[in-house]
Amino acid sequence: MANTSQSLRRAALLVSAVAVLGLTTACGDGSGTVSSPQTQSGTAAPAGGDPSADGSGTAVSSSSGSDTATGSNSAATPSGSATSTSSGSGVTSSSRCHTSELKATVGGNDPGAGQENFPIVLTNTSGRTCTVRGFPGAAFLNASGTQLGDDPQRETSSTATTVTLKPGQSAWAGLTFSNPEISGAKTATPSWLAVTPPDEQDTLHVKWTNGAVPVSGNSSSVRLTVFSAGTGA
Repeated sequence: MANTSQSLRRAALLVSAVAVLGLTTACGDGSGTVSSPQTQSGTAAPAGGDPSADGSGTAVSSSSGSDTATGSNSAATPSGSATSTSSGSGVTSSSRCHTSELKATVGGNDPGAGQENFPIVLTNTSGRTCTVRGFPGAAFLNASGTQLGDDPQRETSSTATTVTLKPGQSAWAGLTFSNPEISGAKTATPSWLAVTPPDEQDTLHVKWTNGAVPVSGNSSSVRLTVFSAGTGA
């Protein structure tokens, strides 16, 4: 009986050892060493919805969903006056246009569906080729230079492209608002429209001759689109 009990104890110890060995192998990396959790490295996409240059002359592409081109596509305007390029890298060969190199004008109204629509036009008056990309800054001013109404809102559905302007060529961005007579918004009549080119701080002042604009109340928002090649005419 003693020999039988001893044999049973040896068999039980052998079974336990085999079970422990099997558990260690199952939790390991195949070499007998237990692996620690692994983290997959990667780079997060940048956030933001303002596709524009970074201030150094190198354009930056937004990843907000409105500027997701992965290739490079160039298309001239119908007049052939400027080139608009959408690029996933956002890199351009020309530096951006500075305020001192541009002239601002406001094109004629193209009304529709209760909306007033004006093109803000920037023309390259310098002797070099430069680029614009993204939204302009804009504000209605009275005769003393005080802003009328809130800052315009940006149309986030607009897709930004880098517009290359040779000397004398133009780019335009849309300025739109609901007709105050239809919307019932309170109005004021500006003397000037202040226009700031993308990524610039200095403004250009354009005489406003298009009557009253909404400044408060219902449907008083003024909206802007990104620049496209041409004059918007």
